[in-house]
Amino acid sequence: MKVVDTDIPDVKLIEPKVFADDRGFFFESWRENAMAEYGIAGPWVQDNHSRSAKGVLRGIHYQVQQPQGKLVRVTSGAVLDVAVDLRQSSPTFGKHVAFELSAENKHMLWVPPGFGHAFLTLEDDTDFLYKCTDYFAPEHDRSIRWDDPDIGINWPLAPGETPDVSDKDAKGKWFKDAELYP
Repeated sequence: MKVVDTDIPDVKLIEPKVFADDRGFFFESWRENAMAEYGIAGPWVQDNHSRSAKGVLRGIHYQVQQPQGKLVRVTSGAVLDVAVDLRQSSPTFGKHVAFELSAENKHMLWVPPGFGHAFLTLEDDTDFLYKCTDYFAPEHDRSIRWDDPDIGINWPLAPGETPDVSDKDAKGKWFKDAELYP
């Protein structure tokens, strides 16, 4: 397994070692001792699985209390996956990193607590899996607009194209008005 540092040091891109032949493939998607070497650790308390059509955008989501660390990956299809640093005390506050995660490349992304998370599906029938370090707490759940100019995510959309977002995400706060981490 290769763990790659990103432009935001706490966010890690994980490239598993894949053993493939004409019968299929095998790789370790979680190995506690290997991940712990890079500061990626649970406890893991909740696994989530979503399926989305092409053009669905979910996020930018976070919890102001009970922040969740997320180890995310795609098992079918592809996404542009984004982590946004929402920690006001961080030198990378307000910055984001984005990576394509796909069933083909089998990459995973570690999004630590204190970050907002979003993804845009690039293919139909995209299955997205999350391993979470804390439970979903709807009373602490927040959303920042996906198109916030202060964050400036370069979503791979055609000119004039708008992603399919939930009502909650359409009503997300602007970054400058959002409740953030200290």
